[in-house]
Amino acid sequence: MADAVAQRPEAIKAVPVRHPGRWVAAVVVLAVAAAIVYTIAAAIQSDLTSFGSGWAAVGHYVFHRLILQGIVVTLELTVLAMVIGIILGVILAVMRISPNPVVSSVSWFYVWFFRGTPVLVQIFFWFNLNLILPHIGIGIPFTSIWWQVSTNTLITPFMAATLGLGLNEAAYMAEIVRAGIISVEHGQTEAAQALGMDRLLVMQRIVLPQAMRVIIPPTGNETISMLKTSSLAFAASVTELFTRQQQIATATYAVLELLIVASIWYLVMTSILTVGQYYLERRFGRGTQRGLPMTPFQRFRRMLVTFHAPPPATQEAPVVLPSEHR
Repeated sequence: MADAVAQRPEAIKAVPVRHPGRWVAAVVVLAVAAAIVYTIAAAIQSDLTSFGSGWAAVGHYVFHRLILQGIVVTLELTVLAMVIGIILGVILAVMRISPNPVVSSVSWFYVWFFRGTPVLVQIFFWFNLNLILPHIGIGIPFTSIWWQVSTNTLITPFMAATLGLGLNEAAYMAEIVRAGIISVEHGQTEAAQALGMDRLLVMQRIVLPQAMRVIIPPTGNETISMLKTSSLAFAASVTELFTRQQQIATATYAVLELLIVASIWYLVMTSILTVGQYYLERRFGRGTQRGLPMTPFQRFRRMLVTFHAPPPATQEAPVVLPSEHR
């Protein structure tokens, strides 16, 4: 019998499915967004100020000395409030999961109270504490060892805003940390205790390092939220970014333009924090995925790269079947 030659069939040429509805929806969304942006931009441009158009006033005040000073105060408030919130939140989370009912109940009451009252009310309380407590003292009872200071001297407006923001944030951070702690498998805690570790060492070496993967994302969101919530410090007469722009707007009547200036700086600061949060999550997420996710720069570079068609399949040599000899 003659040699039989078997060839593989040609590769299937897959044609991608067309989605015209997606293009129509994209065009409609872009058109609506462009119309909104154009309307707002034109309205600001037509607003007459002492510098001419509204955009000229925005460009003049965006790097104004008072605005930059307000940004510094805003960052100081954010950092100090988050430090207080994170440290106290970790302590409250550990207290909440403690087997001691008294310690656990105190932590629960703190979270319940500070989450249930508005942060603006708490700032007002610390700012007006001198009305019910003119002096604050500390010392040893029934002795002459006593230290006392005026409440207004100790709790300045900046301190009142920091305490109001920080103590309120601690209640939320306590729940975030507690969620991270209970996300770690309990068997690891039992194994560590079987090796002779005490509860504090187990928490420090075993639980918290693994819980960071769950704690970091909401903590980053809380930091970004704190940056914007710091604008409530105007209630305590703290000259942060929002208060500064309000003072300038009151003097120049450029209300909308100064609000845009403040919004620009808030967007810049939150964008920087968002990038930092992403890289922090990426670092603590190692080991939970097969590969690290791409960075924003890598995604942007990939988006700009021209996508080439896949190379044609290589033609394999025909398979020659051996002849049969009868």
